[in-house]
Amino acid sequence: MPTHDNPARAELFRDRNFRWLIGGGSLSLLGDQFTLIALPWLVLTMTGDTLVLGTVLALISVPRALFILVGGAIVDRYSPKQVLMITKYVNTVLLGALAALVFTGTLTLPLVYALSLGIGLATAFSIPSGTAMMPHVVQPAQLQAANSIQLGLRQLSMFVGPLLAGLLIALFGDGAGGAGSAMANAQGIAVAFAFDAFSFGITIWTLAQVKTRPTPPRTAGPTPAVWASIAEGLRHFWRDVELRTCFIYWSAIALLIMGPIHIALPVLASTQPGLGAAAFGIMVGAHGAGTLAGMIASGVKSNLRIGSLGTTILAFDAVIGLLFIPMGQIGAAWQGAGLMLTIGLLGGFMQVAVFTWIQRRVPPALLGRAMSLFMFIFMGLAPVSAAITGWIMRGITLGQLFAGCGATLVVLAVIAFVGSQMRNVTDASPATR
Repeated sequence: MPTHDNPARAELFRDRNFRWLIGGGSLSLLGDQFTLIALPWLVLTMTGDTLVLGTVLALISVPRALFILVGGAIVDRYSPKQVLMITKYVNTVLLGALAALVFTGTLTLPLVYALSLGIGLATAFSIPSGTAMMPHVVQPAQLQAANSIQLGLRQLSMFVGPLLAGLLIALFGDGAGGAGSAMANAQGIAVAFAFDAFSFGITIWTLAQVKTRPTPPRTAGPTPAVWASIAEGLRHFWRDVELRTCFIYWSAIALLIMGPIHIALPVLASTQPGLGAAAFGIMVGAHGAGTLAGMIASGVKSNLRIGSLGTTILAFDAVIGLLFIPMGQIGAAWQGAGLMLTIGLLGGFMQVAVFTWIQRRVPPALLGRAMSLFMFIFMGLAPVSAAITGWIMRGITLGQLFAGCGATLVVLAVIAFVGSQMRNVTDASPATR
């Protein structure tokens, strides 16, 4: 790994393929935020029923979690660019139809269900193809800087997108009129979906301009079936001791942390005296700002390590665990914001490093399956973590929950350091050791 990556970053921005990829991808990420705001608002405007909203969100998230490993196998069978291009065509059609149906007032709940299911299935293929694209576009020495920029822009879109989407919907019409209305004055929701469809249409063109780097030829012989391909990838990852150790460790992290962040944090803000909705927004915003800063720092200081990469991951996670312990006792928004800002900073820095490590370590023919498994850990296990957290919160206090999760994370990091191969994980790929 280079010790000074400034020349690599300078060369990266002169690469027209990277500019096409990152430019179109940024617009698509921004459009995604418009749908994330408009779709829940649409459902609540149509029905006023939170159960229906949960059903719609499940129709997106459950197929995504179930089929993301299949998506990774398809990416490896064909190519990330081919699969990503197809998903962009599909999403352009689905979101264009959604916009047209809202605009004409002909949208029905069964159509919302069907379109949501289609979006969820398309996402199961777009996530592994999108995360596997970068190593096919930039040189290995530029990979960490490229990931830092890509993930940083993604985080930035999560700030800017919801604000712009909310403003757009408010300006053009939010469909206010009560549940069961004819969706009059819902042009703002239609425009939000139309913008997302437009962003996908533009990225079809920008992606077509990207020329990928040549990859090693595939081995001769019959192409295995999709499920056999998934099993082949899982066997490869299991035989790689360091990769297996990291995947198991990250699964534990996802179960310990995702639930408290998504479930316990809003409950904390709503029940703790001196907090409230504004404090919740401040804490979430601070976490996002910290994550963005950490991603930027990872691109600038890509060689910052505490010994090895694995030791750095464990050290950062131990600090995050210590920061989680007092979360249940905060009495002011600035206290929670400070803790969440630091947690986001550490997590964002390591997220870029981990993405880059996987992309360098895994053979190109298995990269789609590797990235889909990594994304499944944090996206597929999130509902499980949330359900476990909700059940646990019925018997303990918030202070006990945060303290228990934080302390468990610290203990887990120590155990992984002492009793696993995590501390031996280095940035170097197996071929360069």
